[in-house]
Amino acid sequence: MSIANTRNFSIIAHIDHGKTTLSDRLLEFTNTISNRQKQDQLLDAMDLERERGITIKAHPVTMSYPAKDGQIYKLNLLDTPGHVDFSYEVSRSLAACEGALLLVDASQGVEAQTVANLNLAMQQNLHVIPVINKVDLPNADVEKVKRQLEEILQLPSDEAVPASAKMGIGIEDILEAIVAFVPPPVDPGDGYLRASVFDSVFDPYRGVVSYVRIVSGTITRGQKIRMMSTGNDYEVKDLGVFRPKMTPFDKLVAGDVGYLIANVKTTADVKIGDTVTESRKPCAEPLPGFKEIHPLVFSGIYPVSTDDFEALKAAVGKLQINDSAFSFMAESSAALGFGFRCGFLGLLHMEIVQERLRREFQMDVISTYPSVIYEVRKTDGTELMVDNPSFLPPAQTIDVIREPIVKVYIMIPNEYIGDIMQLVMDKRGTLENTETLDDRRVMIHCVLPLNEILVDFNDRLKSLTRGYGSMDYEHAGYREDDLVKMDMMIAGEPVDAFSCIVHRGKAESRGRQLAAKLKEVIPQQLFVVAIQAAIGGKIIARESISALRKDVTAKCYGGDITRKRKLLEKQKEGKKKMKAIGRVNIPQEAFIEVLKTN
Repeated sequence: MSIANTRNFSIIAHIDHGKTTLSDRLLEFTNTISNRQKQDQLLDAMDLERERGITIKAHPVTMSYPAKDGQIYKLNLLDTPGHVDFSYEVSRSLAACEGALLLVDASQGVEAQTVANLNLAMQQNLHVIPVINKVDLPNADVEKVKRQLEEILQLPSDEAVPASAKMGIGIEDILEAIVAFVPPPVDPGDGYLRASVFDSVFDPYRGVVSYVRIVSGTITRGQKIRMMSTGNDYEVKDLGVFRPKMTPFDKLVAGDVGYLIANVKTTADVKIGDTVTESRKPCAEPLPGFKEIHPLVFSGIYPVSTDDFEALKAAVGKLQINDSAFSFMAESSAALGFGFRCGFLGLLHMEIVQERLRREFQMDVISTYPSVIYEVRKTDGTELMVDNPSFLPPAQTIDVIREPIVKVYIMIPNEYIGDIMQLVMDKRGTLENTETLDDRRVMIHCVLPLNEILVDFNDRLKSLTRGYGSMDYEHAGYREDDLVKMDMMIAGEPVDAFSCIVHRGKAESRGRQLAAKLKEVIPQQLFVVAIQAAIGGKIIARESISALRKDVTAKCYGGDITRKRKLLEKQKEGKKKMKAIGRVNIPQEAFIEVLKTN
């Protein structure tokens, strides 16, 4: 099939606007899957994606479509995630396309992530086809959505295709719009092989499977290829396209999207965004790569059993090849032993990685409280980047601490604006401006510390707005603030796993909360155990675990009272000595419980 009849496109949208359902209908309409293979969320390969009803990984698939003009077209579709934590998956998929279908829910209208994904598509100069999905719903308002397309997104509403992915309405119109409006790929025609690696997975039997978009030239089985970032040469063992399962082909030509298996054995040899070329006749320069992903959230991941450290090391290495935004480095903790300091794009990303470690690699892990990277300037002028509270220098040597801030765009119905402004202020945010989108909704632009939106901000936004609020955020640099390190001390000894960097104004409430939780989970000792939250040498919160009382007088039957007093005095002396030299061993379960509550 000629390159003129190839169309590469992606489906982008806010969460739950129907991307995966639409891709299911497109596969059925083009007979890419048989009736026997039909199932909901077909492209969501992970159990985790099916359970949560979200797409985590972008999934490519190739379809053949006989159009109304009598020609057969090869359509390469990339279904993408909608959640803000996985926007890097979206940007990589869009780099392999020439066009995109922008889905908008007919009842909910344009949401925060719709705007963010459209901006990603515009940056890649893609042709965007708006699709108004779920027109079969009783509360669907197609005219209102068309107005939003023009006013908020500046897209022509006359190009919008009304459809219902669930009911199969408008599917043929969408396919015809793709054929008509999405431009075919362009081959430079200079004979050089250029292929862009936009994703990769690790197969335990076949090694690394790279997902590639062929930009120019032809790639065949048995050919010698070169990865331009490392300069290493490999032999192509297998290649093909997704229909939607891997279907082997003898060759892939310009414009194709498929997979490539070479004799790549280690995860470190493949980089997302790399250029594949022929080793005998390499191209002069690589294709433009992807923007380097920098993690925003850090957390320590430790094996529950210290014997599993090597297995965890292998597991995180394999996960990283499949997820370029995930990073890790070895670290150790006095309380938890050896583990890894891991970087994520957000809290959902962190949760998904931990769940994948449990399911795919049978690893039982503990994770520490999530933190962000702080910029620290010491009094001698040196600058440090601190992602772990344990590495923060002593307070007297610190001149300034700066924390990362994010620009947050919040879309909400008008009636909740007061509650959301209060939430932003509670989280130390500043309001920049509000923008009226239509007669029902507003968009709030505000700046917040990243640390404050990590844990419960999205949950509180959803509960305050009865589920109608949506948010998107982008990194906006660093800001100086009054930040301090808070240590948790148990029986006078600081426990590094519970240390955290907090704003001075919130330190006391955070200390009280943590001390109360620790009091519940640390077992009683034979002496009183003090749990204290401290900033430097100053105690800001305290809880006490009362001593266990061992009845030393149980064996005394009657007799002189002085005998009992002597035993009790002896016990008191023993407790005093134990308090002076005794140590509290915090059980592993206590760490797990406390970190769960956070």
